[in-house]
Amino acid sequence: MPELRILGRITSINMRKVLWTADLIGTEYVTELWGMPHRDPKSPEYLALNPNGLVPVIIEDGFVLWESNAIMRYLADTRRSGLWPVAAQERALVDQWLTWQVAELNAQWGYAVNALLRRAQREGLPAADPADAWPAWLRESILADWPEAAAAIFAASATPADTWLRVNRRRGMRDAYLARLREAGIDATADGVLADAIRLAATVAVGGLLYT
Repeated sequence: MPELRILGRITSINMRKVLWTADLIGTEYVTELWGMPHRDPKSPEYLALNPNGLVPVIIEDGFVLWESNAIMRYLADTRRSGLWPVAAQERALVDQWLTWQVAELNAQWGYAVNALLRRAQREGLPAADPADAWPAWLRESILADWPEAAAAIFAASATPADTWLRVNRRRGMRDAYLARLREAGIDATADGVLADAIRLAATVAVGGLLYT
């Protein structure tokens, strides 16, 4: 099968949808980084592929396709993966939810998330007691069973966990990816038990991670 190229940036949810689909199917692909602040999708080179100047775009054997849901359908159909059913009614149900996600869900959750982010920037995040996040019955049980350790338990539950990555061995080896992270100044270590796992010493924005 001809090489599949996927153009976009992994911080885009629509790019991630396409990558998830490709990974679920198990198809081979290469990615090309497009999207600000890296490569401008409004450039003439990219607009020749997608006149909307948005990501993602795929190119396969000279065929160019944009719109993430169309790309997902194309990949599932051409790879005979089962993600895009043969039966018309089953296929219609998949199409129903893909259409709903674009037409209804995106607008609603985008508005809510942006409103919360603007409020946090304006007012800051409120101080909170970590224990308040626990169900009352469980909080009371911990206070009763471990009164001396309860405060530490609640505080630990509000502490962000370490950030872990899993290397897709179909795309590359862990040691090579570790070396790339270190060259980029990202402190990371290999896990001693899980063969594909990498632990980051500090949280890194998704856009700052390297991918192929």
